[in-house]
Amino acid sequence: MSGILRINLDALLHDRTVESTRIEFKAGWDERTTAHQVLKTICAFANDYQNLNGGYVVIGVAEREGRADLPPAGLDAGTVERAQRWLRGRCKAMQPAAYEPVFSPEVVDDRHVLVVWAPASAARPHRAPDANGQWKYWVRIGSETIDAERSGRLEALLEQTARVPWDDRAALGARLEDLRESTAREYLRDVGSGLLDLSDAVGVYRRMHITTRVNGHEVPRNVGLLFFSDTPDGWFRGAKIEVVRFAADRAGDVQDERIFRGPLADQLRGCLRYLDSLAHAHLKKERDRSQARGWVSYPQVALREALVNAVYHRAYREDVVEPTKVYLYPDRIEIISYPGPVPGIEQEHLFPGHGPPPVPARNRRIGEFLKELKLAEGRLTGLPKIYSAMEHNGSPAPGFDFDAGRSYFRTTLPAHPEYVAVSAIQDAAYLRTVGRADDAFERMENAWKHANEASPVLAVEMIRLYADQGRRDDAKAVYAQFKERGPRFALADVGHALSEALIKGGQARDARSLRGDLSDIASSGDAMGDAQPQLAALRDDR
Repeated sequence: MSGILRINLDALLHDRTVESTRIEFKAGWDERTTAHQVLKTICAFANDYQNLNGGYVVIGVAEREGRADLPPAGLDAGTVERAQRWLRGRCKAMQPAAYEPVFSPEVVDDRHVLVVWAPASAARPHRAPDANGQWKYWVRIGSETIDAERSGRLEALLEQTARVPWDDRAALGARLEDLRESTAREYLRDVGSGLLDLSDAVGVYRRMHITTRVNGHEVPRNVGLLFFSDTPDGWFRGAKIEVVRFAADRAGDVQDERIFRGPLADQLRGCLRYLDSLAHAHLKKERDRSQARGWVSYPQVALREALVNAVYHRAYREDVVEPTKVYLYPDRIEIISYPGPVPGIEQEHLFPGHGPPPVPARNRRIGEFLKELKLAEGRLTGLPKIYSAMEHNGSPAPGFDFDAGRSYFRTTLPAHPEYVAVSAIQDAAYLRTVGRADDAFERMENAWKHANEASPVLAVEMIRLYADQGRRDDAKAVYAQFKERGPRFALADVGHALSEALIKGGQARDARSLRGDLSDIASSGDAMGDAQPQLAALRDDR
């Protein structure tokens, strides 16, 4: 376990908390070749073109298909010392200002390796010479170190690197006492860092890069206050999560409201636990299959990724006062963050199969801490996970949108169709018990028309409701809509409900014709079991 690195060495080598694009492996050390390659990469990480907070070079470990080839090839102790001296001297000579990476000699499987941590530099942009002695600005694009000028990125590098990202800036009004040492040590324990063994709190803060020197004094960085102070929203008003549940009645009143405060990681965990407690799951064993088929109201993976993306990619500046918002409606969840995406991210980049362009991230340090805590992955990698989780659950596709002024970013997760149905039936049953029959009918009709015309539970109940009112043409229209949009396995249930309604209405011929069409379809009661008590309550009350 490293006593210098903030992160766990084993996790770094196995690409568990740092994206592979931010790690470069070198099997050995040669001052004629390897040395200059490593120097260029350190310079590129220091320039941090994409605002990912630099990266790591691991010398003594070979690379195979983009990952560490373990056990390591290793270096002898003398080579580790010579490599440090060579790189330290060249980094101090970088133009226009010296740069100091963090050198961490390590032992992996009884073999010596050298880990070089090159965080983003506050004095960027830097230049370093290539093997021919030509001084160039180097940048990192994906897993490659390239010449910024030759690739056409020099102007953007010079413009961008003149600014220190907000989350890495000094919080001039804060003091070291505003950081909670116990919270920082809890983080180090969670990530398995050897810094936990250091007794000096200030030394720990410095090596975690959550403080910086200003006018001879050590002060917290903004990211330090976000993750390691008790009241981040006292410093940055938007640093909290607001969850609001809306009732399904006509007024749409607020049913419940909660606000999650505290260190950013604690906010996320607490909010996710709360949302998970509201989840509704259905599991049914198929008679002719060994597997069980089921669904949940909202897939946990999709909820997690959407909320983490909102917290990760939003802004926490003083002028952005709105909290991250989670709105729970009967048929969907909306997760909203402020402001919208950084320039360069367009609507089409949010569709399946479209990756984001290599534009600078808004929060390099926030993302880094979330990844090390395994709450987040790479930039925008959560979107494919959301799409996949929703599809696998049988839910409608998620939605992502922002306005032309990029004042907000919203993720919409539609509820599973059968969850919408069950919720509507439960709400309607309650409304009838309190004497609001018209509102109960309206709740069901709205759920059918506006939320889900593919639900067998809703289709069956709407056919019965329309039939009770003598509106058999409307009942037939429900069946026709379901036949077009609903799952075939449930068509028999819906058809039999319409057949019963037709017989009661004196339309026996139409009923016989319909039953003939349904004779070869096997009836399936799948998710309808969840709604049967509510269906019975509705029918009894009528």
